[in-house]
Amino acid sequence: MKKVILITGASSGMGKESAKALILQGHTVYTVARRIDQMQDLKTLGGYPIQMDVTKESDIQNVVDTIIQKEGKIDVLWNNAGFGLYGAIEDVPLDEARKQMEVNVFGMAAMTQKVVPYMRNANSGTIINTSSMGGKMYFPMGAWYHASKHAVEGLSDCLRLELKPFNIKVVILEPGFIATEFGTVLLNQFDKLPKDSAYKNMMDKIAKGTADAAKGNGSSKPGVISDAIVKIVNSDNPKTRYKVGKFSKIMPWMRIYLGDKIFDKIVMSQM
Repeated sequence: MKKVILITGASSGMGKESAKALILQGHTVYTVARRIDQMQDLKTLGGYPIQMDVTKESDIQNVVDTIIQKEGKIDVLWNNAGFGLYGAIEDVPLDEARKQMEVNVFGMAAMTQKVVPYMRNANSGTIINTSSMGGKMYFPMGAWYHASKHAVEGLSDCLRLELKPFNIKVVILEPGFIATEFGTVLLNQFDKLPKDSAYKNMMDKIAKGTADAAKGNGSSKPGVISDAIVKIVNSDNPKTRYKVGKFSKIMPWMRIYLGDKIFDKIVMSQM
């Protein structure tokens, strides 16, 4: 069945690849991101790109109003916008940490608040929230990113129960290592941190691993995410969680079943 879909963070990577797949399936796909110039190829395919900053309520309201006026409904909301802020807690300015939470958590909540009333009135809908395997485990230097994704997990679990009486499904996407711009953004942020940081050796090792992953070594292609998103969108009864991509299953398993001390040793052995 053809559905009206709204995807945030669709200017690159997972969001863009999934939008392409959904458009080609015949769905009506609205894509939003700050960089509208990066979504012109989606428009050519038949999508509807709109410029939007997920931290601006007026932008969100405009997007939702536009879709409702034109389509009369929103069947699927994929809260995919987000980024990774890395650096030692001691080094990362709190203003930057607040931006991380504003985009990854409060932006998601703001989108959800604007869309849910229409889904509730229709007594149907699917909300997909992008978390991460990082919402179930942790690495050093990633405190704020992991904190934001742990928050997404808790928010989504509560939302799922709240919306169950209204026949609205809430799905949590938990990607592993995916070859996207994530690593490049992370490395750019490292460059802004103090050059004489007490954590420089650890940062250098994480930067090297991230650079390797960004080149595709040890990462899955974004296509594995688009396959999962298509499956979720087309399902009448999707799973609660989808663990997709390299290490998405094994790393959280190790975190839960090996315990803190052993998991800590495994992580620090890579540092």
